[in-house]
Amino acid sequence: MTKLLLTSLLLLCATISTAAAPANPRSSAAAAAAAASFIKSSCSATTYPALCVQSLLSYAPTIQRSPKQLAQAALAVSLSRAQSTRSYVRALARFEGLRPREKAAIRDCVGEIGDTVDRLGKSIREMKAMGEKRSGPRFEWHFGNVATWVSAALTDANTCVDGFAGKALNGRMKSGIEARFTNAAQFISNALALVNKYGGGH
Repeated sequence: MTKLLLTSLLLLCATISTAAAPANPRSSAAAAAAAASFIKSSCSATTYPALCVQSLLSYAPTIQRSPKQLAQAALAVSLSRAQSTRSYVRALARFEGLRPREKAAIRDCVGEIGDTVDRLGKSIREMKAMGEKRSGPRFEWHFGNVATWVSAALTDANTCVDGFAGKALNGRMKSGIEARFTNAAQFISNALALVNKYGGGH
């Protein structure tokens, strides 16, 4: 009985030791380098490659070398930026002392960025429903929805900036809104490029 117990304990310890053994550092470093290289290479096809790399490198462990995970990460980053921009313009809309044209332009921006957030959220959910097979009617349908919504989200973001065109709305508020929406549009533009790359240029 004692010998049997000792044997069982040794087997248990061996199992725990094997499970707790750290991954090969060289293998982990190689995987991380490969993921980073994949992201940098993919981002070179976007309009704002430096921003693309900077925003997605932290997702490398999840992305690895998956075009779908890369597109999903880009959409998630874009959604986060759009949500932040929505909070910003909602806060501006509550300011007192706004001129009528400022109120109207900001109100329009609130609606535009709300649509952007909604479309990016739908795009992320649609990407998850695609599956891994990048061909066939099912894929084409899901991909078509994502591409359409992300493109519309980009248009919405740019429409707000257009609404502040002209000297009549010059000032710090205009500069702040333009900077926020332009930045959000850059993220969305990159996401759209990576989505299209994932779809094989459909």
